[in-house]
Amino acid sequence: MARALYLVAYDVCQPRRLARVSRYFHSFRVAGQKSVPEIWVTPAELATIQTDLRRLLDAAEDRLQLIALDPRMRPRCMGQAATFNHGNTHFCVT
Repeated sequence: MARALYLVAYDVCQPRRLARVSRYFHSFRVAGQKSVPEIWVTPAELATIQTDLRRLLDAAEDRLQLIALDPRMRPRCMGQAATFNHGNTHFCVT
């Protein structure tokens, strides 16, 4: 299965849930910032993530967005920002 790059952005209100969500994405993270990781996943992994997050988040208080990044677009990073580098394709323009 082909992997795709996603940007995850989350705002979790309760510190314990926030820690759980942060730990959850640790194994998928390839780049990004603390609460805005980039993940490189298969469609099956993405489906599992969506199911797991329904259990981890409080829909009344928390927010999370999974954004598919178009591999044809070249991201622009500033300062210390860095993004995922897969093989010979570097996904960041400084």
